[in-house]
Amino acid sequence: MVEASLEMRGIVKRFGDVLANDGATFIARPGEIHALLGENGAGKSTLMSILSGLYRRDAGEIRLRGRPVHRCSPAVAAQMGIGMVYQNFRLVPTLTPVENTVLGDKGFRWLGTAWRRQKEAELRELIERFGLRFPLHRPVQELSLGEQQRVEIVKVLYRGADIVILDEPTSVLTPREAEDLFLALREMKQAGKTVIVTTHKLKEVMAWSDRITVMRKGRTIRTMETRETNERELARLMVGREVSSAGTGRERPRPGGVLLRVKGLTALGEQGHPALRGIDLEVRRGEVVGIAGVAGNGQRELAECLTGLRSWTEGTVEFEGEALTPGTRGFIRRGIAHIPEDRMKMGLAGRLSVFDNLLLKSYRRKDVSPWGLLLPGRRREPMETLIKKFEVKTPSLSTPVRQLSGGNQQKLLFAREVEQRPKLMVTVHPTQGLDVGAAEAVHRILLDLRDAGTGIVLISEDLDEVIQLSDRVVVISRGTIHGEFFRGRTDREAIGLLMAGVSSEEEAG
Repeated sequence: MVEASLEMRGIVKRFGDVLANDGATFIARPGEIHALLGENGAGKSTLMSILSGLYRRDAGEIRLRGRPVHRCSPAVAAQMGIGMVYQNFRLVPTLTPVENTVLGDKGFRWLGTAWRRQKEAELRELIERFGLRFPLHRPVQELSLGEQQRVEIVKVLYRGADIVILDEPTSVLTPREAEDLFLALREMKQAGKTVIVTTHKLKEVMAWSDRITVMRKGRTIRTMETRETNERELARLMVGREVSSAGTGRERPRPGGVLLRVKGLTALGEQGHPALRGIDLEVRRGEVVGIAGVAGNGQRELAECLTGLRSWTEGTVEFEGEALTPGTRGFIRRGIAHIPEDRMKMGLAGRLSVFDNLLLKSYRRKDVSPWGLLLPGRRREPMETLIKKFEVKTPSLSTPVRQLSGGNQQKLLFAREVEQRPKLMVTVHPTQGLDVGAAEAVHRILLDLRDAGTGIVLISEDLDEVIQLSDRVVVISRGTIHGEFFRGRTDREAIGLLMAGVSSEEEAG
């Protein structure tokens, strides 16, 4: 039996009345890739935050390489060889990867001297050893998200980390970049490092991890060898019940006539640079059109144009044969619903109650506000029915939305939009950050809409989700459409290449 590099036993952590970790146990070995799975709120992020020094445990024991750890801060954790790569990168955009990596070192002010050349040589050695290639001298803001992630990993390796923690590392990567990352993780494993990955992507866990620990409701449910389990068992352990694919046993209806037609759509991004360049797109009734692409390639701007939030400089957007002009009210009136990327910034009002959030798109209706006078009492019973239908767990209709879990916030947002009986649903990253159970519920809602004849534009960076749900997959890169794939004829590798802006002909050349 290999001696553990890390032991966390009986870890307890409270935030007020919330018990985030309830006697959790986590044991990892040197030279392994260990996946940590669990629903949102299961306590896995809290457990890793305790290990990295962000939180102080209320009870329990931590041992590193057999030695007890009594108190830990981020600085102490780094000194003990613990490094964490967060989902939201912690880089200075205007500095180069070299400058970001050595930032804080005593000799940083002497950049440009022999000291800098020495540090560059050290970084190049790490980059080559673990296959984490990126340009050393370009500002980080000019690098792709995959390259920025590699910079973050090299940063923790440079500081001597033997225990490397990665939080949802493939959420911003193309399939090809994800494969490259897994190769780098295997190199770390071969070097004797302990690699801990928190993720919700079961296929990836089964492909590259050595062992898996599942948490639920703050407790450790089971730790097992990856070769001794499967995706179905993992999903059941995470949720506490059997979980099936939302599309299991369903017949896919034949799509109807064209509902949305986009021609030559061109639009600017936030900085005034072209974000969309001549987009052509059609969506039919009862059809799910998936938009696959790496973050920052025009998906957000496309969603905002299709929902009236953003103006376009060229092209047309036609809905049921009628040309539309920007403006959300007109789009809503025509039956276009929107599930935005950031549910709390653009979709819901966190300080308002569940009831008020459900009213946000219906308060102008005559049955709710006859003679211009709002009569919310008329909607209370229908809203309670809606909450039950969409399985939104909330203490009451008067509970502020910010107090709900992420999954319940997302189901509430879908409940409000679906209640409007939309003809077209534009949804962006509908399951991002959700656990297996909540994601299953969201997928079922989308397929129910499709079966009822609603056209759906599904924008997601999760290629598995796009392929599973879509009738057609359209690939977007650098603001243009690079290819289209029909259900049953999707080529994962070809889609991944197009997401990166590389055609199969270019790859072959």
